[in-house]
Amino acid sequence: MYDTVQILGSLLILAAFVAALAKRLDQSSYLYLGANAIGSTALAVEAAISSEWGFLLLEGSWAAVSLFSLVRTTLAKPRADAASPGPLQPS
Repeated sequence: MYDTVQILGSLLILAAFVAALAKRLDQSSYLYLGANAIGSTALAVEAAISSEWGFLLLEGSWAAVSLFSLVRTTLAKPRADAASPGPLQPS
């Protein structure tokens, strides 16, 4: 089971990375950040269960940065209703 989690978590991170290198995915997009957050969190949990402390440090840090970036991106995006210009005024 742990091998499956490691492979799927790694594939999520690598797929997002390759897509970003190929200019098919923006590194600040929800998809990129979400794939990194999910993949690295899964790997961090698996590392904690297996007592692999160096791997836990790496993937835990990766997960924290990805989650922080997701929150920051979500808070920075304007709402659709706030961005609408409203009714046109006659000149």
